[in-house]
Amino acid sequence: MTRRGLYAITPEGLAPEILVARAEHALQGGVRLLQYRSKDSDPQRQLEVARALRALCRRLGAAFIINDDVDLALAVDADGAHLGREDGDLTAARARLGRRLLGASCYDRLDLARAAVAAGADYVAFGSVYASPTKPAAVRAPLSLFGQARALGVPLCAIGGITLENAPTLIRAGADLLAVVSDLFDANDVAARARAYAQLFDPESVTLP
Repeated sequence: MTRRGLYAITPEGLAPEILVARAEHALQGGVRLLQYRSKDSDPQRQLEVARALRALCRRLGAAFIINDDVDLALAVDADGAHLGREDGDLTAARARLGRRLLGASCYDRLDLARAAVAAGADYVAFGSVYASPTKPAAVRAPLSLFGQARALGVPLCAIGGITLENAPTLIRAGADLLAVVSDLFDANDVAARARAYAQLFDPESVTLP
């Protein structure tokens, strides 16, 4: 299924109630994919926040993705999981997730993207496409990767340092999804910022899970 649009990724360091409130505003602004990314050392708090976000996504018609943790994704009945290079075997994750979504971080490497799709990934992510405040040491991915990866036949996600100003360049380069953290959740009006991103895409091409 084709997916295009804003892919919101939750930031670290916010109190759970503030995080959930800002996520709700983002969803009200048009986010159709929300990823919960958390390094919280308290598994119970992670579970509670994930459940709250899952309920929001269900109510507002968005897909809910868990970062790095297939167990948590299954525990809260998320719509899928997103895995990085160190987060486990994609083929095993595909088998456990069944028909749920599976995304894979491929950094600056087309070979990783090919392997991810062969293992069953539904979409692949390249980045950091720009300098990222959340991962300043991340490898930089050239925009030419999006054109090279088009033949893989899955949606291509750009991540890292994305703003409203540079987003159009990424869409022209071939990115289907824009994964945004800081420029969305640090905005004074999160819903308005989400709407501004959504307007960069053809509304008719944004499909629900």
